[in-house]
Amino acid sequence: MNRFIRAAGAVMAFCFMLMFSMQSQAASVDKAGAEGRWVNPITDTCWRCIFPLSIGSIQVGKGGNGLSDTNNPSSPIQLCPVGILYRIGLAIGYWEPFAVTDVTRVPGNMVNMGGIQINLGKVGMGKGGQSDQGAEGAGAFYHVHWYKYPLIEWLNIIMSAGCLQGGDMDIAYMSEVDPMWSDSTLSLLINPEAALFGNLIAQSACALDAVSSSVAGYPLAPLFWCAGAQGSMYPFTGFVSNEFSPLEASVLLSERMDAKLHREGIVWDSIGVNTSVCYEYPSPIIPKDRYRYQMVNMIPDAHQCHAFGSTTQLWGSYHNLPTSKKNFGYLIWRKRNCAYL
Repeated sequence: MNRFIRAAGAVMAFCFMLMFSMQSQAASVDKAGAEGRWVNPITDTCWRCIFPLSIGSIQVGKGGNGLSDTNNPSSPIQLCPVGILYRIGLAIGYWEPFAVTDVTRVPGNMVNMGGIQINLGKVGMGKGGQSDQGAEGAGAFYHVHWYKYPLIEWLNIIMSAGCLQGGDMDIAYMSEVDPMWSDSTLSLLINPEAALFGNLIAQSACALDAVSSSVAGYPLAPLFWCAGAQGSMYPFTGFVSNEFSPLEASVLLSERMDAKLHREGIVWDSIGVNTSVCYEYPSPIIPKDRYRYQMVNMIPDAHQCHAFGSTTQLWGSYHNLPTSKKNFGYLIWRKRNCAYL
């Protein structure tokens, strides 16, 4: 009994010391500008953003979110190969929450995981202040973390082998360990075409993308170098020149990271075409019209989501406090076409 009491006392003392050290670390991190909160998958998610829902080419649910849909297969019945055989599937289309992003100026700050700090040593350090872009004006630099977030699968909303994203929540990408994220010249290795769009004519075309995204809720996918009202999708780095709004910069960098992961073959997409709905495909150029975003940190917005490139002026004033430490989190939605087997 005495041994049990001593062991219990040692465990309690250890837990107390651990809690004290975590509180001390949290306090020191807070002074450094890091912060965050855990995302609630139920209350922080804009569930009407899963619409429009379609079967074949027929919409069976609109949702009233004011956003446009993409093309869907003309036939509701699809034949999907399974080995040497075929299975009949129902072609469905919906929007799924599939990823979460942190956008932060503090290396290792996991905004959507309660603001915990991952000790990366000197990796990612020294790039948190003004950018060195000189004549382009005052700017800033942010790190982005990309989480895999298969929320539809967790909640058993759609359980079909042909539609599941697969896997658990996972940290899929951290910009701190990517040297291209902090070097515009090095990033040309994966986006050499950026040199073609750094001119007034190409950037002026982005005004059309901004209007289409903000008014019609439909980004112009052919203008792949544009991020709508946020500016240019290139280069695939964490530098933002002329940072007029930290919130707008955070949206831009979430969109850039999505485009970057497409270029690197990490994110694949489905296609709303007959027989093609059975698979997902790599897409070096992001199909912007198949993506939406929604804020979950620091002030969650569970009532609306926004097309890629849409302006933040209509909703940002309620979610960007003057005391902000420039830590943001976004839930990324994408259009999913699949064959329900």
